[in-house]
Amino acid sequence: MDVRAAVAVQAGKPLEVMTGPRAGEVLVEVRSLDELPARELYDLLRMRVDVFVVEQNCPYPELDGKDIDALHLRLLEGAELLGAARILKPYEPQDPSKIGRVVVSPDHRGKRLGDVLMSEAIAACERLYPENPIALSAQAHLRRFYESFGFIAVSQEYLEDGIPHIDMVRQQATQPA
Repeated sequence: MDVRAAVAVQAGKPLEVMTGPRAGEVLVEVRSLDELPARELYDLLRMRVDVFVVEQNCPYPELDGKDIDALHLRLLEGAELLGAARILKPYEPQDPSKIGRVVVSPDHRGKRLGDVLMSEAIAACERLYPENPIALSAQAHLRRFYESFGFIAVSQEYLEDGIPHIDMVRQQATQPA
């Protein structure tokens, strides 16, 4: 699987990303909720529920109202959804953008797609919100994974929906560390 991508941005609005027509290539898209066709939105939400609610045995409100204003980054191979992440814009000018709901399809684990998702999500935040740090709430067992992308822990471990989490922040290149 060839994991190459380039993201086009016009006037601050993310556009569909294309890597080319070759079979086996991964397409990276960043779209608003309103730009997702119903079946693609269904696939995205189903993957998240299958992993975060069913697989992790964690009944919680996956549909939390934040998807409406979020950008949805998806990794696709043809029409197949390989993984996804959600990007939330900063609420105030000094607030961080946020990356969340980072998920890889159980059928595609072990291919380092989590690395691709995080690299692309960070790149999207840097393009769209270059002055803002990036924050996330990490499942505690993934702390080292997120540290490998420059995130640092800024909280003690806490329980969220029965799963240990930790808040992490990554400063933008334009921000002092």
